[in-house]
Amino acid sequence: MVAPSHLLQISVSSTTQTIDPRAGARSAIVTGGSTGIGAAIVARLAADGAAVHVIDTVPPTMPDVSSTRADISDEAAVRVAVAEAVSVMGGVDTLVNNVGIAGQTSSVEDVDIADLRRVLDVNIAGTVLVTKLTTSHMARGASVINIVSSAGLMGYPRRSAYAASKWAIVGLTKTWAMELGPRGIRVNAVAPGSVEGDRIDRVIAAEAEVTDRSPGDVRQDYEGQTSMGVFVESEEIAGAVVFLAGPDAINVSGQVLSVDGHTETLRI
Repeated sequence: MVAPSHLLQISVSSTTQTIDPRAGARSAIVTGGSTGIGAAIVARLAADGAAVHVIDTVPPTMPDVSSTRADISDEAAVRVAVAEAVSVMGGVDTLVNNVGIAGQTSSVEDVDIADLRRVLDVNIAGTVLVTKLTTSHMARGASVINIVSSAGLMGYPRRSAYAASKWAIVGLTKTWAMELGPRGIRVNAVAPGSVEGDRIDRVIAAEAEVTDRSPGDVRQDYEGQTSMGVFVESEEIAGAVVFLAGPDAINVSGQVLSVDGHTETLRI
């Protein structure tokens, strides 16, 4: 019996599996999936029936989610993590590059070059490394989704390293969409604005310290950066990821989907 044209025959070990790219994510790797936005993405993918493997420096708290502890800037560790993910899930059709570190808050005159290099090593080189090692296991209909930021679309005062890394990943998103498109693999990005949670609280505290203002005043300014005057929730980012991995986005590639209440500026 010949499978319908939209079904894919992929080899995993000595067996052949048939997958339907119109069914959405069925086997996903999520980096940084143990906390924050990453945990929300893992929860949503798992709730929708996907097998999920987390790559993070700390284990996830969700039951029934496999994981490998690894720093994504460590090539040997990432090779092990990707191999474990593919072995456990029998393949991978969705990669969510969510890991990212915030780095220093300072003017350019005070940038710590060691901190800058660490941010670029994790946020850029780590994302490249995970993608490099995962896409060789992907078949037509698969999807790569990079979590970027409004800071990857405009200037972000006092956040040189972070902004540079997110702009770079937007460029990589468009480049990989061109490279992988002929193989039927889509590459997109989701750009959150300020997301409620511990991470934005730390960013606000650092900004308050540098600018000698109260955290409450800084938070109010952050809220005023968007047309809608809001912080978004992690679950909204997860919803965007599920859309981009699913059948309604089967011909969407090379795009950056902002989920941010429309950021007008990152200046405060």
